[in-house]
Order: sequence, then C-alpha cells, then structure tokens
Amino acid sequence: MKRLVTTLALSALILSFSPKIYANDTLSLRICEYVQANDKQRLRKFLKQQNIKIRNIFDQLRCNGDNLLIFGAKSSALDVGEYIIGKVPSKKVAAEIDNLDKHSKHLAEKARERIK
Repeated sequence: MKRLVTTLALSALILSFSPKIYANDTLSLRICEYVQANDKQRLRKFLKQQNIKIRNIFDQLRCNGDNLLIFGAKSSALDVGEYIIGKVPSKKVAAEIDNLDKHSKHLAEKARERIK
C-alpha cells in the first residue's frame, strides 16, 4: 500500500511539471501564428488573457529564427507590425530599422516615425 501511494504521488508530481513546459511552447506558437496571420485583435486578446506584455517577451521570443517585428515584416503583417512597433521600446525599434527596410518599407517608415 505504501509503495502504491508513493508511486501515485511521484506520478502526480512528474505530471504537474510537464504542462508548464508545454504551455510555454504553446504560448510562443500561438503568438507567432497570430503575428503571421496579421490578426491584431486576437493577438491583443490572447496577450491580455495570459497577462503578457510584448515589451517583456520581445527579446526572448523567436518565430522562425526572427524576432516578432522582423517575422511580422516577412509575413506582410502590417497591422500587427504597427502594433508591435508601438509597444516595443523605441531603442529596440531603432535597432531593427535596417532589417525592417529589407522586408517592409511600410513598417520601416512607421518605425522611423516612432523614434522621432
């Protein structure tokens, strides 16, 4: 009986840690999907539900090896790109202007307006 209780407790402990890792991957995937789909409304709603701010995750989150802003520019996600430009600190936006210019002239112009 003691062995059964120990096994169940250990199993419950192991299973309680797995969803956190999976959830982080799921969060990143959903954010990237919303950016790629240029769905600003769903992105904002999802971020609010998860209590996440773009400025806090911008440096760590990568979508296909790019940060959110460049990924949005490559995906022609103009609405989401403008939203990200407005939420990320201006120093980080300024650092990405040259990369933005390669993929989206519109977003590069919005970034230049932001840092003025």
